[in-house]
Amino acid sequence: MSPVVRATLEQARAALDALLADQAALGAIERAGALLAATFQAGGRVFSCGNGGSMCDAMHFAEELTGRFRDDRPGYAATAISDAGHLSCVANDYGYEQVFARYVQAHGRAGDVLLAISTSGTSRNVVAAAQTARRIGMKVIALTGRPDTPITEQADIAIVTPGGQYADRVQELHIKVIHILIELVERRLAPQNYT
Repeated sequence: MSPVVRATLEQARAALDALLADQAALGAIERAGALLAATFQAGGRVFSCGNGGSMCDAMHFAEELTGRFRDDRPGYAATAISDAGHLSCVANDYGYEQVFARYVQAHGRAGDVLLAISTSGTSRNVVAAAQTARRIGMKVIALTGRPDTPITEQADIAIVTPGGQYADRVQELHIKVIHILIELVERRLAPQNYT
C-alpha cells in the first residue's frame, strides 16, 4: 500500500480521535442539535452558509433536512444560501462580503437559526451573515476549525473541530458533525426512526 494512503488515513483518524477527546466540542454539538430540534418544533427555519467546500457542506446539511437522512419522516425547513442568481446579484451590487448577510436579512426571522461554516473562522462574508442574524434575533451556530476567531465571537454555540492546520482535515470532521446534528434532530423529532 502507498505510504501516502496510510499516512492520510492515520491523520484523519488522529483528527477524529482529537474530536472524540474534546469535551467542549462534544458538548457544543449536543447543544447545537437540541437548538436545531427546538427551532424546527417551534416552526422556525434553519439557514446555512459557507464558501467553497463549506458551501458544499452547507448544502448537504440543508438537503438532508429537507429530504431525508436515513428513514422517512417529514421534511424540516432548512435552506443553504447557495442560489447562484442571488450570490452573483449581491456580489455585483454590494460586494462578495454581503452575499450571505443580504439573504439572511431578506429571509431570516427572530427564532430562526444560522449554521455559519468557516474552516478558518475568518471568512468575512460568513461573519457578516452571523452579525446580521444576531441583529434580527436569530441564533448562530458556528462550525469552524479554530477557536477565538471572528466567527466564534458571533456564535451562540461554537463547534470547533480540532482538525489540524489544513482545511481538508477540518472539513472531514465538519461532515461528521453535520451528520451527528441531523441525527440529533431526528432522534428528537422522529424517534420512531431510531427504535
